[in-house]
Amino acid sequence: MTDKRDFQAPESGAVNVAPRKVRAMHADEHWGSQPWYEAPREAPDVPEVYAYTDAMSYDPGDEVVFHASATAKTWRLQVYRDGLEPDMVHEVEALGGVFAPTPVDAYRNGCGWPVVHRWKLPSDLRSGFYRVVSSCDRTNGGRFVQHHFFVVRPTAKTRRAKILMILPTGTWTAYNDFGGANHYFGVEGPNRDEPSPVLSLERPWTRGMVWLPAGAPRICADPAPEMGDAPRYPMKEWAFANGFGQYYAAAGWAQFDRHFVQWAEREGYALDMITQTDLHYRPELLDAYPCVTIIGHDEYWTWEMREAIERYVERGGRLARFGANFLWQIRLEEGGRRQVCHKFKAIHKDPVVGTDRAHRMTSAWEDRNVRWPGASTVGVNGARGLYASWGGFAPNGQRGFTVYRPEHWAFAGTGLHYADVFGDKQHIFAYEVDGLDYTFRNGLPFPVPAEGQPETIEILAMAPAVLAEDEPQGDGFRYYVRSSDHEGLVECITGEVTSEGLARYKYGSGMMVHMTRGKGEVLTAATCEWVMGLKRGDPFTQRITRNVLDRFTSSKPAPAGK
Repeated sequence: MTDKRDFQAPESGAVNVAPRKVRAMHADEHWGSQPWYEAPREAPDVPEVYAYTDAMSYDPGDEVVFHASATAKTWRLQVYRDGLEPDMVHEVEALGGVFAPTPVDAYRNGCGWPVVHRWKLPSDLRSGFYRVVSSCDRTNGGRFVQHHFFVVRPTAKTRRAKILMILPTGTWTAYNDFGGANHYFGVEGPNRDEPSPVLSLERPWTRGMVWLPAGAPRICADPAPEMGDAPRYPMKEWAFANGFGQYYAAAGWAQFDRHFVQWAEREGYALDMITQTDLHYRPELLDAYPCVTIIGHDEYWTWEMREAIERYVERGGRLARFGANFLWQIRLEEGGRRQVCHKFKAIHKDPVVGTDRAHRMTSAWEDRNVRWPGASTVGVNGARGLYASWGGFAPNGQRGFTVYRPEHWAFAGTGLHYADVFGDKQHIFAYEVDGLDYTFRNGLPFPVPAEGQPETIEILAMAPAVLAEDEPQGDGFRYYVRSSDHEGLVECITGEVTSEGLARYKYGSGMMVHMTRGKGEVLTAATCEWVMGLKRGDPFTQRITRNVLDRFTSSKPAPAGK
């Protein structure tokens, strides 16, 4: 391990600059007409290297196996623990380049590249997120740089925190398009234009999910559009212009979790770390911690993950969820090396339909065939929330939470009052949010009772959201998501797309809620962009986060609402 004062970021300098090549651009071309995925160039005269590891997480003392393909004669491997003070833990200056082609179905069945390096982790290695940086020199004086990662799990010997952070790797996998497809688009199907319901973990991560340069746009209208402006999607424009994955802004360590880790470590909170795959296969890891937290965008969960969290809370654990979009059931196969999610097509394509495992259908949790409301686990759900503050989704809408129950302990010391808005300047209410069907009584919001929804849920703050882009006509207007998700979810939940169903689910909300469950409790601040309140210095968001973490790491839970 290097002296932290001598740490030099492997990403410094100009990286990944390809030779210039002029091509025609047609008048009807745009980023939406040409969805792109990441794949190696595989040109013998253009040095590059891609690497991945044999697992997503390890115990200290385990051996990490690196698989790679390179057209470079030699390349460099560096591994560092990312956080407030990065720590280089492993370097190999000159690995010999071995080329292996990328299979056409790498997204589904893995790359199958050769083993090029092995490293036994130190037995005392600290839990955390470890970036894997593979790089090689190019003849133009630049470098090619590729990022991967693995997580080191805590053990009884290395545990050092009261907070266990769960990385939402099911969502990261869903958005990873390396090799041809993810759960949203791809080269699957007879016309090579469909997403893949099956994704392999034995492949690299698409560019932007593990590392991003400062200034990469977020999914939030910034600045807000003026009257009559055509909708813009700066994250797509920037990704297309700079060679990053088209979904870099939707999920990943670089866009969400890393900001929380840096803030927490600066504030003095120690964090141990696991992946959702660990949560699925090793739920006992939760038991050593009074507080579990999950950040950013946690859209995809397995049945087993949810069971693990609910049992943990019922026994007295506390879940602090500063994230949103709790929506899809997935299945893990082959020991976690494959992820399955058929989404809107599950009723027609998922092989468990019509069997005694039909409840494991990889559709929305609110699907009429699954019927396990997300609120059961986290107090809210994605189907009653979804989009805010970008594209045609209320781009001039509210970007912070309106407070409704300022007397709640979460707001202690903030000085916030009823109807105050916090986090608006920092744009914390954006991209995707979770909510509930609700009603107002005497100026206060209350959840509308629903099957499977805990009765202890209390709405602390909220703001409006929408499930379909509003599409007013204008000069040259071109929308992105439009009503596709709206119609798909209505069909999942109700069985058919009707005008009544569309009206019932078109408008939603994002909510900050608190609930008790058994001996434990859950606080959810259901917006993907909560981390921006921490990064951008909003005192209200920061104080609320400290209130939650301090209470949830105390020796005994305080009485509800006090």
